[in-house]
Amino acid sequence: MTKEQKFLIELMIDDLAKYLIEDMNISILEALDIVYNSQVYDKLVDLETGLYYQSPAYCYEYLKHELKYGKAV
Repeated sequence: MTKEQKFLIELMIDDLAKYLIEDMNISILEALDIVYNSQVYDKLVDLETGLYYQSPAYCYEYLKHELKYGKAV
C-alpha cells in the first residue's frame, strides 16, 4: 500500500465516521467502531476493489446498506 492509498483510506474513514455521527447522533468512538468493524472497511483496505478512490458519500451509501441489511452491497 502506498502512502497515497493509505492517506485516502484514512480520509474516507474520517468522513464515514462524521456521517455516522451526524446521522445517528453517536460518539466518535462508536462511529469509528462501526466503520472499522464493517464489511465496507474490509473493502476499503482491499486495494483491488478501488473503493478508496470513490467519494465518501458513495461509500457511505454502502455502509448504510450494510447497517440496514447486515451486509454490504
